[in-house]
Amino acid sequence: VQLQASGGGSVQAGGSLKLSCKASGIILSSFWSARMGWYRQAPGKQRELVAEIRSGGSSNYQDSVKGRFTISKDNAKRMHYLQMNSLEPEDTAVYYCNVGANSRDYWGKGTLVTVSS
Repeated sequence: VQLQASGGGSVQAGGSLKLSCKASGIILSSFWSARMGWYRQAPGKQRELVAEIRSGGSSNYQDSVKGRFTISKDNAKRMHYLQMNSLEPEDTAVYYCNVGANSRDYWGKGTLVTVSS
């Protein structure tokens, strides 16, 4: 399974970005039952969970992004997304997409999000 993340960039505080993650090498039934997430790692900090969405559609978010970020998925396209609104400088980090399937965790290469004040 390979994951390709895209959509990072530089924005000013208050702006928006949408991250996308495309999965390949995974059969549709496994993708349907997978857990998908977005993590981030800021300089000098540990990687942390930002948001995740489960096979049934339920989701949970880190407290700091609740109300600003929305995770979604498109099973048919084998993709999941992170819509980020009202971005803050504290959101600056490398963002990684993750898929948990078949008792394994898969990671994409990170995409950098930089938010300037």
